[in-house]
Amino acid sequence: MELQDTPEEWRVVATTTPFQGKKTSVRTDEVVMPDGTVASRDYQVHPGSVAVLALDEQDRVLLLKQYRHPVRQKLWEIPAGLLDVPGENPLHAAQRELYEEAHVKAGDWRVLTDVYTTPGGCDEAVRIFLARDLAEAEGERYEVSDEEADMELARVPLAELVRGVLAGELHNNCLVVGVLSLAAARVGEGVEALRPAEAPWPARPFTS
Repeated sequence: MELQDTPEEWRVVATTTPFQGKKTSVRTDEVVMPDGTVASRDYQVHPGSVAVLALDEQDRVLLLKQYRHPVRQKLWEIPAGLLDVPGENPLHAAQRELYEEAHVKAGDWRVLTDVYTTPGGCDEAVRIFLARDLAEAEGERYEVSDEEADMELARVPLAELVRGVLAGELHNNCLVVGVLSLAAARVGEGVEALRPAEAPWPARPFTS
């Protein structure tokens, strides 16, 4: 058995878009099942995202605390954002988000992991990067608004984040996946074995 996700696409006989938002939409597909019946499947259509686990020389992760209205909580998160342009290089998007949200740049970038956040109801794909060799970014700080204007910033030891994740105290998807992936990489083949920053990403193909 090959332990790897594989592309497959069942036949769609009809599609509607009952909602179109600013960045995402909701689509309803009529999908032919293996037994020949047709079932409706509603899902959010998403442009894709990037997230950055930025690790400093003291083994601390750069975090943001931000209000998330759907869950009515302020969550500790790692810097993240949407792919603004179809086909955008995810590394460039990640570098932009790290600058805009934390005013930080990084000298070493690697792909930590790729995930689908909620594949049963959304087609969002996220590439999570590991960024090291951190430094303050040059120039003026990016002007923030809305929820981002209320953000808190912190640097927290990786070991403390692992403990918080396993204790059920931290819930943001990208933070949880990023932190545990880095911890796993360290006890496996090591961080140097991670994929290069511009590794192919079939879920969101891009041009360099």
